[in-house]
Amino acid sequence: MPDRIVSFVMSGGVGSRLWPLSREDNPKQFHDLSGDGSMLAKTVRRLKARPDGETPIYLIASERHADRLVSDIGPLGLNGGRPIFEPVGRNTAAAVAIATLQTISEHGGDALVLVVPSDHEISTERQFWETVETGRPAAASGRIVVFGIKPTHPETGYGYVEVSANGDGVAAVSRFVEKPDAETARQYVSSGRFYWNAGIFLFRADTMRQAFLDFRPDIWDGAERAYKTARADISGIYLPQGFYSAVPSTSIDYAVMEHAHGIAMVTASFRWNDLGSWQSLLEASPTDRDGNVVMGDVVAMDCDSSYLRSQGRLLTVIGMKDVAVVATPDAVFVAPVSHSQNVKKVVEQLEKSGRLETKFTASEDRVIVSGSWRKRVEHWLFEETLPLWSTAGVDDVHGGFHEALGFDARALGKPKRMRTMARQIYAFAVAKERGWDGPADRLIDHGIGFIAKHGRSDRGGWVRTLNCNGSVADPAEDAYDHSCVLLALAHAHRCGHGDALRLAQETFGFIDNHLEDGSLNGFLESPGWNGVRFSNPHMHMLESFLAWHDVTGDRAYLRRAARVIDLFRCHFFDQESWTLGERFDVDWLPLPGDDGQWTEPGHHFEWASLLVEFSRASGQKDLVAYARKLYSSAVASGLNRATGLAYAAVSRQGIPLDRLSRSWPQCEAVKAAVALDGIGGPDLKPEIEARVARLFRWHIDPAPLGLWVDRIDERGRSAATEVPASIFYHLVTALMQYLDKTGGQVEPFPMPVSDTGKASLRQVHA
Repeated sequence: MPDRIVSFVMSGGVGSRLWPLSREDNPKQFHDLSGDGSMLAKTVRRLKARPDGETPIYLIASERHADRLVSDIGPLGLNGGRPIFEPVGRNTAAAVAIATLQTISEHGGDALVLVVPSDHEISTERQFWETVETGRPAAASGRIVVFGIKPTHPETGYGYVEVSANGDGVAAVSRFVEKPDAETARQYVSSGRFYWNAGIFLFRADTMRQAFLDFRPDIWDGAERAYKTARADISGIYLPQGFYSAVPSTSIDYAVMEHAHGIAMVTASFRWNDLGSWQSLLEASPTDRDGNVVMGDVVAMDCDSSYLRSQGRLLTVIGMKDVAVVATPDAVFVAPVSHSQNVKKVVEQLEKSGRLETKFTASEDRVIVSGSWRKRVEHWLFEETLPLWSTAGVDDVHGGFHEALGFDARALGKPKRMRTMARQIYAFAVAKERGWDGPADRLIDHGIGFIAKHGRSDRGGWVRTLNCNGSVADPAEDAYDHSCVLLALAHAHRCGHGDALRLAQETFGFIDNHLEDGSLNGFLESPGWNGVRFSNPHMHMLESFLAWHDVTGDRAYLRRAARVIDLFRCHFFDQESWTLGERFDVDWLPLPGDDGQWTEPGHHFEWASLLVEFSRASGQKDLVAYARKLYSSAVASGLNRATGLAYAAVSRQGIPLDRLSRSWPQCEAVKAAVALDGIGGPDLKPEIEARVARLFRWHIDPAPLGLWVDRIDERGRSAATEVPASIFYHLVTALMQYLDKTGGQVEPFPMPVSDTGKASLRQVHA
């Protein structure tokens, strides 16, 4: 009989029934729910306690939790095993297939495989291993062994196993049953033939391989391709995104157990609780003399048989019986413990509206005072940055603006991109709108004069890049650049520039004639383009259309914006992952492989604020939920936990693809939080202050006066060699909107009435 048992811990679940404590970024298995460490750490210690020999331990976990898992488990050791990281969750069938492949590869096909969940409470290690050993002869003979818990009450939250012969030891399994309703559960318990399914499996590796080949060869083939192309390093084995995403997602019960023959069940002699609900935690945790579980800063009076938990703030409870009250820094859950299985319904409702609280765990040290950064922001904008860039950032010799400065504030002589020239015009116009008393009119005229003289194409569009002296370096007519020009001209028109409206009308004419993609309701990247399509230029087109609608009140611009919104709904946004696609084929289908997985948190933030703006202008209220979902996914999956800054890019499953943190996504995070605050969702004022604080902490305060550090590596170190002028637009916009949000109203800025529509006045805040 094989003595080798290779253990695998499945650690990919979320545990949503324990919300608000358990969330996607900090799931149940990483919490210490009953003392003595996290559920995952206790599972590993239990496996290491095998009395009859060591068992190598492998962890199958989400790659997004890699750092957390390594820090949690590192000190314990894995007896020669190591973590295996999934780039995307594919349910338990794929995980068991990977476990089987790993065992065959390193330990042989006759080795026994023990698969256990990471988040169950088993308080008796010796009896656990005695139960496993009871099933070893059956597993060694080629049977798949499951472990059943004799039910103590009719439980609707567990799956059940029916056996053909009742009794201790090993019994033949008749069938598996999913979570029943209450009446069915009562019948199961009274029959004596049903056991709770503990979700623990013991089998020979070659037995499970054959079961997959018999019943789900597609899962086996997909898992095998992923396993053979996995990348290994000192921290673990990393399965490839492309191959592993293609593995069908289903449970091992549906894929194999419901079809296989000769399955055996061992009745567990150990004490077991899956801690899958607040009721189960109440039953499994030590109580006071009144039957209450009290954890954290809680004052309870006249309470009985209740689960009361607080993280951080004081929780006071009076006269409650049989209830669960769980308070975290950003959410409070209250329900009768008998209804705590239904918390999933709350989570589902929150997810429908895009609430951040289902995905991201808030810190306990959130800033409370709104406007606490106001004086610093005002001083940096009006006393440091605008004076510097209105002088050192201006090319008074050749015209236009410098593309980048060194940290000594000297121009670097780089070619001048059209988008940068336009953004500088925009930034000075917005500064004038917000009350800056500097030479905004001269700077706007200087910038428009330069691009109008040197940057026009023969067809009436705008070239991509100019040399320092104004000669054309790249004549391509890029949609991204045209959107930036339109945005600048809208604000220049608001500021009274006499030529802005004419230039904008000519630009709109060029877009209509040369960049329209009528068949797909979008815009070509450049005239005649038939290559990879990008969502980002469309987002900037939306931004410029909304600016022209705001300036003129003409709903024709809103209709243009609505076409971009249609593309967002139909092609750009992924409902399942709440992420934004970046790269597409000519039919607006996501590109295959890693290119189709690439998504940028900064663009999520940008889209979120624009969707709120369009929602207000158009009345399409459902877009607010989309905005919340984009914001939530960016915060939950796109941030470097060490710095709190947004990564440059992550996969749709939240795995970092570019770990650099640029300054502009942090600006867009401020804008998104400002846009979403006060429109019926959570209070984001503390979040706004925290995001401004991070922007200054990492990008602004370490830089010389009026400049910024654009690039921060994953460890918080500067990776910047220059100060790009294109970021000035992001900084001015975000920080001006922060001042609008936290300040009072001033006199409205006068707006011209255009030829295309009547201007709508709006208050401008200081």
